[in-house]
Amino acid sequence: MTDFAVLTPSYAPDAGLFEALHRSVLDHTDAVHHVVVPPVDRDLFARYEGDRCRIWTYPELLPKRYLATPKAGIWLNARRPWPPVRGWVLQQAVKLAAASRFDARAVLMMDSDVVLIRHTTAESFAVDGRIGLFRAENAVHAGMPRHVRWHAVARELLGLPPAPDLPLPDYVSPFNVWEPAVVRLLQDRVQEVTGKSWLDLFTGRLHISEFILYGVFADEVLGGTIPRVPSDSLYCHTYWDNTPLDEAGAREFAGRLAPDALAVMISAKSGTSPENRHVALAACEAAVSPERQD
Repeated sequence: MTDFAVLTPSYAPDAGLFEALHRSVLDHTDAVHHVVVPPVDRDLFARYEGDRCRIWTYPELLPKRYLATPKAGIWLNARRPWPPVRGWVLQQAVKLAAASRFDARAVLMMDSDVVLIRHTTAESFAVDGRIGLFRAENAVHAGMPRHVRWHAVARELLGLPPAPDLPLPDYVSPFNVWEPAVVRLLQDRVQEVTGKSWLDLFTGRLHISEFILYGVFADEVLGGTIPRVPSDSLYCHTYWDNTPLDEAGAREFAGRLAPDALAVMISAKSGTSPENRHVALAACEAAVSPERQD
């Protein structure tokens, strides 16, 4: 068993962001970076492949009954062709499929718009020797209908009673950590409860969250035996706004970096220019000088 793996689902529109992410994985971990992309995008990411980077395509992780329809830009499950599999749902499913294959203590999942700024290992997320669970307490409220629906779907697939009254915990993060052994138990649980393939049930949903499914399973099926990581941000300094950061905003964002931050995420959806993204990341990295790193 290895200590640690890094997993990133990506695709062509995020290729420009991916380079900085991958460099940070090489610089700040000893892990292999596993990257999952659609088949049409493999050549775009192939230059990163090597001893520290493995490029996976969807067909390598999915049964042959999952068929790409390039002209329509969707995937079909031949066993259950309707509804077609939404792209972002399939991306979540292959994340679960890939993570379950790792013989590792932990898998760190990083979106393409995340960059590590500190040395990171599995132990970075351990609590009393066990890989912790990211959980933002009481973060899901009535103004978050998609999250509420994701909780309901997770509980249905896991054979649990309806959720208690709001607020509920949130488990969603662009920088997250799982135990591969727990992912395998989760897949088994869904199949035991439903008598059907966990993958077919997952991809057959129009609305679902892999992180909430994992979190609800860990908390309620495993009985809360996985300790909570003591950080509402999981040590990731994030910018979620849809408004682009200008240079002043980039510096202000960096100035709010938490002292325990391991990573920085400036959402790709913010439209922040590469130049101002660089300003923010450079300022964050300067704040974590080598003599201050663990």
